[in-house]
Amino acid sequence: MSLLTRWPEYQLCLSEAERQHAVRALERAFASTLESLKVDIGLVDMFEAIYVPLAAWIVCHHRRRGAPLVVGLNGAQGAGKSTLFTLLDITLSEGFGLRVAGFSIDDLYKTRAERERLAAEVHPLLRTRGVPGSHDVELGIELLRALKRGEANAATRIPVFDKSTDDRCPVSVWQEWVGAADVVVLEGWCLGARAQDEAALQRPVNALEREEDPDGTWRRYVNEQLKGPYAELFSLVDVMLMLRVPSMDAVFEWRSLQEKKLAERMHYLLDTEQSRDPLRIMGEAEILRFIQHYERLTRSMLDDMPARADVTLHLNDNHKICDISINVPLAECGSGR
Repeated sequence: MSLLTRWPEYQLCLSEAERQHAVRALERAFASTLESLKVDIGLVDMFEAIYVPLAAWIVCHHRRRGAPLVVGLNGAQGAGKSTLFTLLDITLSEGFGLRVAGFSIDDLYKTRAERERLAAEVHPLLRTRGVPGSHDVELGIELLRALKRGEANAATRIPVFDKSTDDRCPVSVWQEWVGAADVVVLEGWCLGARAQDEAALQRPVNALEREEDPDGTWRRYVNEQLKGPYAELFSLVDVMLMLRVPSMDAVFEWRSLQEKKLAERMHYLLDTEQSRDPLRIMGEAEILRFIQHYERLTRSMLDDMPARADVTLHLNDNHKICDISINVPLAECGSGR
């Protein structure tokens, strides 16, 4: 299959020799990750056309700043944020020799017990993880600041959230990052989202809002969270990337596929009969309702994020990158042919 697009030539960063060195390093490193990433078209072509130029663009920003660079990765459910992070991690580390730390905003979810309290005190819809208000934002801010400080030999503990049990994992299994990072990647579906004005909140966008939030209490609470603590978290991002999905229909289809893969993986790894807590795998009706929690902000970001993100990778209905738009002038990129 031929590539649908490639990185714009006027935004190519670093030298051709540096980029080709990265491509060769990726070819050597990628064999062990091929199965997990499920890349199904000419891999080397994609490296040369998209992923290495994107990584080189990030390297230029890192070199210019001379400090740990925080890269934000925005994309709706099922867009492929985790896959893109893995590709960037390998490219930046193996291809360009940088130390890359990363975590998802999903790993900052409040515990199930904390969300139960929010549901009782504010609105029942806050029981469901995902929307602003369901994350431990202060923990996220502390993590980013610790990783940006990069104190020698200092260990930073990064939480892990288990979606199959809908709860945060014990501290004993949290990730640990030691020392300094050159690049920190934070990925999340609502990363960089902005609060809406009151007029936009008046009209429900789907059945969930119409039937379960008729007076707008829930969506106004979410909106207030974006104005305050989430804005502080998002302000720590230096460079924003967006994976732009083509439609809400694609979000449902791709998120459904994610849930099926999660079920297969969890049933393989766990003996559910011995598990103290049954696996929380959703059916299609549950997924549709679940996605409606996110629909308002997803639609808003599809409209306004491409104009604000530094780089937008546009996806078509077949989940392929079909266009790339860049909002950073060439002079700021430090490019080279």
